[in-house]
Amino acid sequence: MSISFFIVGAVIFLIYLFLMFWNIIYSNKKQREENYPNIDNKGDIKKKV
Repeated sequence: MSISFFIVGAVIFLIYLFLMFWNIIYSNKKQREENYPNIDNKGDIKKKV
């Protein structure tokens, strides 16, 4: 096996890890918005006018 196989495999693995963590973070933010729509990021409750 040549070193290029390991380089290509490492690049694919790093892309996979990046997308996996991005998906976890994005899903967490989306779930938090859906479950608590009246609370902003600072923890303050928004008043309905």
